Amino acid sequence: MDEIKNVVKAYLPNENFVSCAPLGNGHINSTFLVTTDRNQYTLQKVNTSIFKDVDGLMDNIQAVTHHIRAKARMQGIDPARATLHFMLTPEGKRYLNYNGDVYRIYKYIDKAFSIEKMENPQHFYEAGIAFGKFANDLSDFDASQLSETIKNFHNTVSRYNDFEKAVSDNLSGRASEVADEIAFVRAREGFTHMFVDKLADGSLPVRVTHNDTKLNNVLFDEETNLPTTVIDLDTVMPGSYLYDFGDAMRSGSTHAAEDEKDLSLVDFDLELYEAFTKGYLSMCKDSLTKVEIELLPYASIMLTLECGIRFLTDHLNGDTYFRIHREGHNLDRCRTQFKLVSLMEQNVDNMRKIIEKYL
Repeated sequence: MDEIKNVVKAYLPNENFVSCAPLGNGHINSTFLVTTDRNQYTLQKVNTSIFKDVDGLMDNIQAVTHHIRAKARMQGIDPARATLHFMLTPEGKRYLNYNGDVYRIYKYIDKAFSIEKMENPQHFYEAGIAFGKFANDLSDFDASQLSETIKNFHNTVSRYNDFEKAVSDNLSGRASEVADEIAFVRAREGFTHMFVDKLADGSLPVRVTHNDTKLNNVLFDEETNLPTTVIDLDTVMPGSYLYDFGDAMRSGSTHAAEDEKDLSLVDFDLELYEAFTKGYLSMCKDSLTKVEIELLPYASIMLTLECGIRFLTDHLNGDTYFRIHREGHNLDRCRTQFKLVSLMEQNVDNMRKIIEKYL
């Protein structure tokens, strides 16, 4: 607490610290709601072991939020609630180095809430609108201006190679205990090339993408229950619309928690899938290419498989990347994703029909 007080004092020398409380449940950064005698702020300690290029990270966020605020003004939307707004230090810097740690502060968006677990299809429809609008607002932004904040973040071929290395190294000594999960991934090695190869040959366009489109990365207005802000912009970088669409479905089209131990509770809800698809395509369908449309039904499978591979890789490496809260936590997460992959694979034709309906 003393460190946070000192950070706030250095960042906001004209305000008096009142309180601080944890905010959200992100796996990577540490996030707090800070209250001063003048205002409330979101304070984050950036995980620099993951985000090594903090300047590139903040360059991306500055460029994208500036663009979205400009669009909001043109659309008659309150720019203060349309996107995140980070504060500058007294020296005009976008983050603060304190005792070797990196901190940044955003203006807190009040009277808003996030949803951790999907229960209402209407909320998922509205989330689809939020992420579709995010894509649409940035459709005229040159993705080549952005840095790759995490190299090969959604590169499924690279993720597969990392997985094979983890199996080979077996740093945790757990490989023999997860033979079924290893076989599940290896059976889909060819599939991991589907998007990556087309991005490489130019047939799949490079877009400005959020790259972490979980439902809880949308803030909803408390009064209207409508989406107000897309948050967690650390992974905004060049990518594909397929990544954003697929990752939203990974986390939002099932009623199960990401780390559900009872796999019988993991479902794939086509009603939820349709709700998000309807909202998302209503905002950005006109900018989709023929190749993107053809691949869209596979996006949810690809991103769910990738996430499961990442959890399994971390489990094999000894839980060095994702924050865990119990023994075998990453393995539980992995198994949940792989069950969802299997269910999605059984519904490719149904997903394709839903997408065609809203195109």
